[in-house]
Amino acid sequence: MSMSRRLVVVAAVFGLVSLAGCAVNRATATADETLRWEGIKTLHVKQLEGEDGSTKKLIAEKLRASGFTVTADPEPMGQPDAMVTYVDKWMWDMTMYMLELTITLRDPKTDYPIATGNSYHTSLTRKSQKEMVDEVVENILKQRR
Repeated sequence: MSMSRRLVVVAAVFGLVSLAGCAVNRATATADETLRWEGIKTLHVKQLEGEDGSTKKLIAEKLRASGFTVTADPEPMGQPDAMVTYVDKWMWDMTMYMLELTITLRDPKTDYPIATGNSYHTSLTRKSQKEMVDEVVENILKQRR
């Protein structure tokens, strides 16, 4: 094989490896083995400080559609069975997109995380904000036994 042909092959392989690095995605969820899902009926979604509320709203809507009673006001009404917190990370690649979302259900008395879900999608596998919320909530709820 000639030197120029080898360079073309090496460049092509390097390009494919580079693209593969951009196409990363991950979706996971775990729940504490002592969690009794049948006791979780009411949830309160706590807004991430500095966030515009759009992610909070989508999480609350998805949880309501899944059969839970959900509040998302600044303070919960009464004592919910679980508090819901989240962290979203955004990235710029031609447009802003949600790179990563972690949602955590917490014991309202101790703040202990009782279930957590995470979704991570880079630019080539990006999902809309709603799709990210749906994926994480659905994966958390798959942990029900």
